[in-house]
Amino acid sequence: KNDNLFNLSEGLEQYKGFIISDIDATKDTVTFTNGVVLEAGEATGDVNESTLRRIQIREAIKAHLEKEQTLFHMGIKVLSLFFIDEVAKYRRYDGGVEQPGEYAQMFEEEYQEALNDIPLLHDEPYRKYLNGIKAEKTHNGYFSIDKKSNRLVDPTVGARSTEADDVDAYDLILKDKERLLSMDEPVRFIFSHSALSEGWDNPNVFVICTLKHSDSSIRKRQEVGRGLRLCVNQAGDRIDSGANIHDINLLTVVASE
Repeated sequence: KNDNLFNLSEGLEQYKGFIISDIDATKDTVTFTNGVVLEAGEATGDVNESTLRRIQIREAIKAHLEKEQTLFHMGIKVLSLFFIDEVAKYRRYDGGVEQPGEYAQMFEEEYQEALNDIPLLHDEPYRKYLNGIKAEKTHNGYFSIDKKSNRLVDPTVGARSTEADDVDAYDLILKDKERLLSMDEPVRFIFSHSALSEGWDNPNVFVICTLKHSDSSIRKRQEVGRGLRLCVNQAGDRIDSGANIHDINLLTVVASE
């Protein structure tokens, strides 16, 4: 109480006049002397977009691990899908050398943190499964391929890169759908540039995270549609019956603003 956020932030303009008058842990609120009341999850002033995206990635990983720990023993591979607006934010090229982008770095940092926090208790098989997968091996991205340079590119950049190229890239992944659904395949988190009305599809997407701005209702429906499928187990049997069918086939969407 009585802390001046303007002083604590070393003079950030958006915190001018924000002096804490009360902190209520039972209601998860902070009240300021200027009359502003903020609840947990709310923010005031300019919020750094990078911080928002990190929080989204963190929540998506958390949702994935919670779902995965439940379905692992049923032989159901859990996949999570991230939609991004720039390929460079996930994978970039510096001097011709492929480097992880901002989101890839965030993901690996947050994934490692999440593994340290997950309460595995006596679940030795699942713990062994997690320990056998390296953070850098459990995520991948599927984007357009420039046929001249053979590099992954943003579909909106360059004359040789079109939305059709993106569809072609996803079609390639269709051939590996069974491998992607196998527990032996370490990739569980997929980064994509676009939702696509056609192309890549997988029944075991349980978490969707939108790390992008979008004003298109159709595009948003396409994105959510990637996760509206009945999942399959390791034997390829579709989970479409039973008392817990709705609990199993539940999609989590970590949405942007």
